[in-house]
Amino acid sequence: MKDKVLIVEDEKDTRFILEKLLSRNNYETATAVNGEEALEILKTFSPKVVLADWTMPVLDGLALCNILKNDESNKLIYFIILTARSSLKDRIMGLDVGADDFLVKPVENQELLARIRSGIRIFNLQSELRNIEHSKAVVEMACTIGHKINNPLSSLVLSVKNIENEIAKEDKSKFQEDFSSVTESIERIKKFVNELIHLQNPEVINYFEENRMIKTD
Repeated sequence: MKDKVLIVEDEKDTRFILEKLLSRNNYETATAVNGEEALEILKTFSPKVVLADWTMPVLDGLALCNILKNDESNKLIYFIILTARSSLKDRIMGLDVGADDFLVKPVENQELLARIRSGIRIFNLQSELRNIEHSKAVVEMACTIGHKINNPLSSLVLSVKNIENEIAKEDKSKFQEDFSSVTESIERIKKFVNELIHLQNPEVINYFEENRMIKTD
């Protein structure tokens, strides 16, 4: 799959040139004329890099960057600010808002492509780290739940055995079906607990509508 880049630029000719440059270099692109339009596009388009002009009407690049960096679902996107401003003060302002890179117009094509490649590598690494941390948290949670269930389950097994021993032999036949059902359920819970405790590579699957669950078998 092609890596995706969102271009946010109000100047028509610049937007056209950037789109053609990136398309020729095998990127999938989407374009927006300002930050507000970019936010709408981001609802259905998931880029690894946003390339945004600083000065735009309605919602400028810096304001867009601030919104994305404070949004959990978009904060990993590598954000490159394009601007004619070159002062140190402006650079610091952009970086303080959360911009990942800062390029002064006019930008040389090969430099721009190099910055985008770098941004994609950083995005991929951050995504991988997040997945590792998420998997680790899921494993820890599953192990905790497994141990929490295991303790009362052991008590339940002992209680059932005690009840079974206390019932007179001649009456056991009356409850045999019930005991068999309880024993079967206990074994299923034991199996589930064991899967939770020994979960290594958690896989999240769709369960019902928007609900998801961890696959354990």
